Amino acid sequence: MRLKQELYEIIFEADTPKGKAFDVILLITILISILLVLLESVPSINAEYRGLLRILEWVITLVFTLEYLLRIFIVKRPFKYIFSFYGIIDLLAVLPTYLSLVFVGSHSLVVIRAIRLLRVFRIFKLNRYTVAGNNLSRALWSSREKIFVFLFFIINLVIIVGTLMYLIEGPENGFVSIPSSIYWAIVTMTTVGYGDISPQTPLGQLLASVVMIAGYAIIAVPTGIVTAEMMRTPDKTNTQVCPQCLHDKHDNDAVFCKKCGTPLNGTHQS
Repeated sequence: MRLKQELYEIIFEADTPKGKAFDVILLITILISILLVLLESVPSINAEYRGLLRILEWVITLVFTLEYLLRIFIVKRPFKYIFSFYGIIDLLAVLPTYLSLVFVGSHSLVVIRAIRLLRVFRIFKLNRYTVAGNNLSRALWSSREKIFVFLFFIINLVIIVGTLMYLIEGPENGFVSIPSSIYWAIVTMTTVGYGDISPQTPLGQLLASVVMIAGYAIIAVPTGIVTAEMMRTPDKTNTQVCPQCLHDKHDNDAVFCKKCGTPLNGTHQS
């Protein structure tokens, strides 16, 4: 039980030098694994260094496999972790490499490529080991209702603008349907401006000008919402994770889990 407690404090927390070192090692490993996925997609690099890339990938996969098994071993409720968000991400981090061994043969090359590209999901593991990432996640979650209302407003707006542009310009000017006009409204409002569809009539160009100007103001709204929430959200550096329910949003002076009341700091395993 003492071993479990020590492993728990190293893997699930970062208040100790060993815990911080563990997080740093995993961060570096994750970044290297993502870099390998990018390099594998370059034909010249993959052709020349395929063997080295495969060896490095298997080393990284074994590291993530060991981490995944250790997490299952030390938590009090393994199935709670396995079916949690991070548990699924941790599984996706190791599964593609092993599945590539099953799908063999030239006819399965496309399947293997699709499966192995799932390794890019390891990028989601980065958030767990960065305080800034946790703060941003909390700010996004806290402002979810405001963001939803904002997105609902934008959806309504692009539908209205797209429909108006369809009526003004019509199929003869490239606006062949309302959905394609909505696509134009989204591209224009986000100031992307592909240029594949553009209004030709003076009234259509006037509406497009209004939409483009409004787009600059609209883009700033979600940024302001999240920024305001981040200013209100305290910068919590507490890394305690409840061994019972895996809740990780605790105050710095917390001794018990605010969600289920389980003692923190691994005291339940003493």
